Amino acid sequence: MTTPPRHVHGLARTDVGGQSAWALVGEGTFATLTSARITISELEAMPLDEHEALVERVMDALQWYGAYLRTTPGGAGWLYVQHVPVRRLVAHVVRKLMALGAWEPFSEAPGPLKIAPHEGLVGLRESSSREYRAYTVTWSGIAYLLGATALYNPFRTAQLSNLQPARADTRVPSPPPSALPRTGVVTLSWSSRHAATLLPVLEDLAGGGRTSLLVDLATDPEQRCDTPAVEGIRLVTPPAGLFALSGAVERLQLWDDEHVVQVGEHVVRLSRLVRLLAVLLETSGGCTQPSWRSVVRLETWLSGVLEASRPHTLLVSNDTSPVGALAVHLADLKGVNTVHVQHGAWAAESVAWPALHSRDIVVMGDRDAPLAKAWARHPDAEVHVLGQPRFDVLAGLGREAPRRYLENLLVPGSGRSPDRIMVWACQPFGPDRLKAHADLLLDGMWKAEGEWGLVIAPHPAQSPDFLASLRQRDGRPLVAVADPQVGARGCLAGADVVASAYSTCGIEAALLGVPVLEIGTADEHTLGLAAHGLARRCTTAEDVADALSALLRPLTAAEPASADAVCRWSGDSAALVAQLIVSRASGHQPEHLRNEGVPAR
Repeated sequence: MTTPPRHVHGLARTDVGGQSAWALVGEGTFATLTSARITISELEAMPLDEHEALVERVMDALQWYGAYLRTTPGGAGWLYVQHVPVRRLVAHVVRKLMALGAWEPFSEAPGPLKIAPHEGLVGLRESSSREYRAYTVTWSGIAYLLGATALYNPFRTAQLSNLQPARADTRVPSPPPSALPRTGVVTLSWSSRHAATLLPVLEDLAGGGRTSLLVDLATDPEQRCDTPAVEGIRLVTPPAGLFALSGAVERLQLWDDEHVVQVGEHVVRLSRLVRLLAVLLETSGGCTQPSWRSVVRLETWLSGVLEASRPHTLLVSNDTSPVGALAVHLADLKGVNTVHVQHGAWAAESVAWPALHSRDIVVMGDRDAPLAKAWARHPDAEVHVLGQPRFDVLAGLGREAPRRYLENLLVPGSGRSPDRIMVWACQPFGPDRLKAHADLLLDGMWKAEGEWGLVIAPHPAQSPDFLASLRQRDGRPLVAVADPQVGARGCLAGADVVASAYSTCGIEAALLGVPVLEIGTADEHTLGLAAHGLARRCTTAEDVADALSALLRPLTAAEPASADAVCRWSGDSAALVAQLIVSRASGHQPEHLRNEGVPAR
């Protein structure tokens, strides 16, 4: 019988042959020790400085060591395609190594770290995301990277091993690529935000008689595209099961060698790091984290789509995550122009990978242009400040219908609604961070003047199940959760204030003139709307109470230039992006776009 995995409770000092050593121990052993010791939860809560430079060092070392150990038939290396999930896992490795070095007893007497027998090396963190898997390396995995022997440790934790494969696609399959008609534009979507951003562009193209293919790669049913009602836009889906493929990746199962990377005072073996990262590539994780086998099969299928349809443009809203990076690589190989339309807010501090691969990069506002230029990788990249097609519809939104929806959520039927209503535009953060934000808002609302109600609006990629516990209060203020199909976008126009840490809905609220609170501790990243006078930064419940009480008094309107810096909003963004596509295909740029396009190099 297999010995069950040990639950690692803490780290403790031991002596082996008179030499200092450290061991990962269970709760029972931990309680009996008198030597230097710390629980894992305490260790992981250590305050740390920014560590992005160390993450970059590790990624550079991986690039040098083995970026092309495995490539697709089209020549895309595993590290290029899978850079985002790899980088996120590397960031967790770096943070744990920094925490280990920041604990004084260890830093004063560093030594080998003894592994916990039978604990898996790669596992999952808790997340409120519907589909995205928050991978991490366990502390036994950290010990393994630092040189510990792992004779009885599986690479995956039991939780990761027992995951169900990605959902099977039950839609009617599309015809094979060879049966597709020729078209001018091929568009990729695997998120409801992508579809809402790109469909207005396709509809404008269709209005001019130009056809397009909308390739829907979503594996989460909630993120899939409806069949377009506009003639000239054809919906295409990949073969069933394409994102459900798992299996070992040849040439990433490396033997130990002498190559290492220094992370602070720690020496990490690169061969072992690649072996742990290979777990991501071997595991089916849907369209957001496809396995290597799915990537190879997707490349073959997408190549057939491009060869049959022979488009002049590939249009995307994400070209850095695996699916987008692969598609842009393919388009470049085939001489197809690539256009990227920014679908959400950017911040240099929190971007998963500062890289944009498309030739034409459309950004929302002037403040995004410098970031786009810095992140552009295409040698002929140009940045265009054209706004956000998804926001064009805001001009026609009324307040009455969304207000009634919010009131009926908080007090169904004919009950009296609160005087003021806040909409909290959620993000798919971990449970602890969500609870901290909920407490911040609810405590502030309780202390504020007037009677307030809170409607929690789930992010499209977020599981509403994680939000149920946030509602458990004593009835004041009133709290409700919006239908995920409505979300923050569907109800923010009826709110008296919108709160968010990092939702693009904060930008939409500011454009509509709805007051915005940017929430979170002082060291948390936000949209930065407060710097433009479009939001109020709230780090404590008192800040929230003061901001809400101030809303009972007359407001000072924000300067139009401030809103334009965040997002150029004239209701014609979709038309401008469509004109950019057409002009690029015809080999010239129309007069009214000439001053918008700025070379990134």
